[in-house]
Amino acid sequence: MSEVTRSLLQRWGASFRRGADFDSWGQLVEAIDEYQILARHLQKEAQAQHNNSEFTEEQKSTQSQEEFKLEDLKKLEPILKNILTYNKEFPFDVQPVPLRARLCVQYLLSSCSWSSLFAFLFSGTLLPRLPSEPGMTSLTIRIEKIGLKDAGQCIDPYITVSVKDLNGIDLTPVQDTPVASRKEDTYVHFNVDIELQKHVEKLTKGAAIFFEFKHYKPKKRFTSTKCFAFMEMDEIKAGPMVIELYKKPTDFKRKKLQLLTKKPLYLHLHQTLHKE
Repeated sequence: MSEVTRSLLQRWGASFRRGADFDSWGQLVEAIDEYQILARHLQKEAQAQHNNSEFTEEQKSTQSQEEFKLEDLKKLEPILKNILTYNKEFPFDVQPVPLRARLCVQYLLSSCSWSSLFAFLFSGTLLPRLPSEPGMTSLTIRIEKIGLKDAGQCIDPYITVSVKDLNGIDLTPVQDTPVASRKEDTYVHFNVDIELQKHVEKLTKGAAIFFEFKHYKPKKRFTSTKCFAFMEMDEIKAGPMVIELYKKPTDFKRKKLQLLTKKPLYLHLHQTLHKE
């Protein structure tokens, strides 16, 4: 998934959450306005003809005469989660089902019951824990919070997690957290678990786990990386830890690192090792 598409999905999710908040507070006029704005964005993407769109024509299509009930929608979660991230090789074949993709988009554009779909469609791209293997160790990293002097000004912040070798090549699928749960003082709180998609024993020497903090810039209308952090293999230890923040651009080869700030602001993590 490209940065443009990832940013698009994050903005759709944020727009829905604003509408859902209004809805839950009883501000129906504001909620309807937000839903209609979102519907127009979806319709625009569905009708887009640009060549670089990662949405296939089947995913954009809304032509279907079949009924689409709420209980049917709930069964589509695995399809929706992977609708733009098809990878036949990992972790298993999750090829989108064309008919269901069409129905999903149709439902988005025509239904008033948005929450049941968006709650999981725009909640990040986190993957489940690996199947257990005898003698192998899986790693869960809980991203608790990140310290930033302008934390409260970050719009729709999230963290992209990747595992790279010394040459900056991906060793596992890239994962995005959901948008931060809250912002408080100099901290952006996430409290979300990342399941490393390779057993610790299978990671290559010199590999590192990267955390890129990203946020939306409305004036420039794109999502930007604000800073990044990383942990190396000798730092994989059960328990809490804090790691330093570095200036962008993300240096996956770790050769020209510059600290973001001299202030005691860090990325706060907690690691859990699962040994079979």
